[in-house]
Amino acid sequence: MRSEEMAKLTQLIDNEVFRAYATYATIVLLKMMLMSLITAYFRITRKAFVNPEDTASFGKGENAKKYLRTDPSVERVRRGHLNDLENIVPFLGIGLLYALSGPELSTALLHFRIFAGARIAHTFAYLIPLPQPGRGLSWAVAYAVTISMAYKVLKTVLYL
Repeated sequence: MRSEEMAKLTQLIDNEVFRAYATYATIVLLKMMLMSLITAYFRITRKAFVNPEDTASFGKGENAKKYLRTDPSVERVRRGHLNDLENIVPFLGIGLLYALSGPELSTALLHFRIFAGARIAHTFAYLIPLPQPGRGLSWAVAYAVTISMAYKVLKTVLYL
């Protein structure tokens, strides 16, 4: 890597908004990864598997087949995880562009913190489950934050 490129990378790492983005992106990615572990926990404790090889420890043949089933608790966790994928992935891309568009640190932190808090609240609302509109509101807040950042990027870069 040339020294000019290295200097640019160092400037990026020294950028407070980028560091804030990296912090909150890591938090929501870890939260999303946790959903995989929670899914596995529910599959094991509910003995509900989708692949025949996963049932091997419960016996062979017909005895093992009874564990090839769906379970409402497992499916609920999976839907929460899918919702994370549908919302956190766009945040990662749009949030990165937003962080690079030169927002004020306080405004960027507000966006990032609200998004992370709303996604964590959404997970609790999904897993507990909490009555609506809790889950719907937490989804809408995080979605609105992503739209707000996208608008700022478009306004800054494309002069909308």
